[in-house]
Amino acid sequence: MRFNKSIAAGLISSVLPLQGGFHLASAQEYPARTVRIIVPVSPGGGSDLFARVIAKKLTETWGQPAVVENRPGGGAIIGSEFVARSAPDGYTLLLVASTHAINPSFYKKLPYDPIKDFSLVGLVGETPNILVVHPSLPVRTATDLIALAKKRPGELSFGSAGVGQITHLAGELFKSMAKINVVHVPYKGSGAAEIDLAGGHVHYIIDSMPAAMPNVKSGKTRAVAVAGTRRSPSLPEVPTVSESGLPGYEMSVWLGIVAPAGTPPAVVSRLNSELVKVMAARDVGEVLFSQGAEPRTNTPQEFAAFMKSQIDLFAKIVADAGIKPE
Repeated sequence: MRFNKSIAAGLISSVLPLQGGFHLASAQEYPARTVRIIVPVSPGGGSDLFARVIAKKLTETWGQPAVVENRPGGGAIIGSEFVARSAPDGYTLLLVASTHAINPSFYKKLPYDPIKDFSLVGLVGETPNILVVHPSLPVRTATDLIALAKKRPGELSFGSAGVGQITHLAGELFKSMAKINVVHVPYKGSGAAEIDLAGGHVHYIIDSMPAAMPNVKSGKTRAVAVAGTRRSPSLPEVPTVSESGLPGYEMSVWLGIVAPAGTPPAVVSRLNSELVKVMAARDVGEVLFSQGAEPRTNTPQEFAAFMKSQIDLFAKIVADAGIKPE
C-alpha cells in the first residue's frame, strides 16, 4: 500500500513511523531517528562526496545518525523514484544533481515528476565544469579554441561522458553559442573520455573539475577556461569561459537536497537551515575546495525556481541539438 501523501501534507505535525505504529511529533522533535540520504548514483563520484560530507556533519549536529545509501541505476531514475514513493516524513532524502533536471528532456516517460513529486529543500553546492584541451592543440583561451574550430570546420571533436550527460550538453551549448561545427564523441563515463583526451583521440572536453583535475595537474591535458559564473578557488589563474571568449556561457554541475512531496513545511525549513549551516562550515569548504567543488545554498523557494529554470535550459539545449530522448 502506498503512503497517502495528501493526508500527510494536511497534518500540522509530522508523522513519524515507529515500530508497532505511528505517533505524532512536533517539527521541533525532528529528527528522532536515523535519516537516510539516498544517492542515485554509484559510490565514489562528486554526488557521493557531497552526501557523505553532509551526513557526517548532520550526525554531529543532531545526535541522530544521518546515513548515505547509494541506489544507482537508470540514469539516477531508480533512486529518485524510490524517494518519490517514500513516506513524506523527512527521514528519506534524495541528493539530486543536474541530471535531475536533464532527465525530463532525455526520457519520454519518467516514473515521477522532478518538481511535483518532491519537496525541494535547497541547493548544497556546485562543481564548475572546466574546458580542457589536449596539450598539442594550439589554444590557450576559449577565444583561441573557437577561432581554430571556425578555421577547421568539422575537424575538431569534443568528448563527453555519454549522450544526454551534462558533459554532452555543456559541449552542445558551447557549440551553439560559439556557432562552430565540431564533432561529438560520447564515451561511457568521464573517466574514459578523459583517457582518450589525454591520448589525443579527441581535442577537448567540458568536464567536471574533479574528473578533469588529475590530468590537468599531471600535464596530460591543459585547462583553458572554467565554465562557472566565477573563477574557481582551485584554479584561480584560469579565467571563465564567459570572460575569455564566450560571454554568458555557464555550465556547472549543481547539487541539492529534496524530500518526498508532502513533507511538512516545518521539517523542510528545519532541513534547509541545517544544510545552510553545514555548507558554511570551514572544514566542509576545505574538503569540497580540494576536489574542485564549492558550497552553495539557497531557500526552498529559490531552489524551486532554479530547478524550473534548469529544466527549461536543458530542454532547449536538447531540442536545439536534436538529441533524441530514450
